[in-house]
Amino acid sequence: MSAARRSDGSGGRAARHTARAVLDRCGRTYAEEAGIRLRDTPQPLYQLLVLSMLLSARIRADTAVAAARELFRAGLRSPENMAGADWQERVDALGRGGYRRYDESTATMLGKGAELVRERWGGDLRRLRADADGPEEVKRRLTEVPGIGPAGAAIFLREAQGVWPDYAPFADRKVQDGARRVGLPTGPEELSGLVGEDELPRLTAGLVRVALDRRTAEDVRETAAA
Repeated sequence: MSAARRSDGSGGRAARHTARAVLDRCGRTYAEEAGIRLRDTPQPLYQLLVLSMLLSARIRADTAVAAARELFRAGLRSPENMAGADWQERVDALGRGGYRRYDESTATMLGKGAELVRERWGGDLRRLRADADGPEEVKRRLTEVPGIGPAGAAIFLREAQGVWPDYAPFADRKVQDGARRVGLPTGPEELSGLVGEDELPRLTAGLVRVALDRRTAEDVRETAAA
């Protein structure tokens, strides 16, 4: 049992109250925002991989989410469809989402990444998981996909922990930065003890938003103090 769950003191109650404020004010996963109905099935997991690639670039998160939505709206929801699409089709979808700074290079990486996922794992990232020995090995294998570096792999696991519960709790550095900003513990086990199991992906996504935006952090602190 985590330290947060063991604590009955005012500190533990305050942390749980702050965690609830994070959920209430900004606790929406990036997958949900991108229109991904995340399940432990091939197509949603691939869509999450695409979203993780877009989010890991030096571009606004809302732009990355909008670009993912445009790709999926164009029917590029599976590695087969992504690989089979024309390069210009991928560029155009990224552009409609405002992802213009990296649209051409990203369109190329999306095509190459889709081919690799098809060839190595038969289009099913559950095979990657089955062949890997723990989350570190999953992260390493994910970085073999063009466009997915350590940050992208961490984003993938942060969002996927809701459907891959054996890899939970997972909290990367950005989550920990957000936790510090609102006075929450930074350890994955401690954070998981503040919310229900099904709420952990929402908490970690909310803490990323807190880390990225001071106004969001202030909103959470004000809500928690009310």
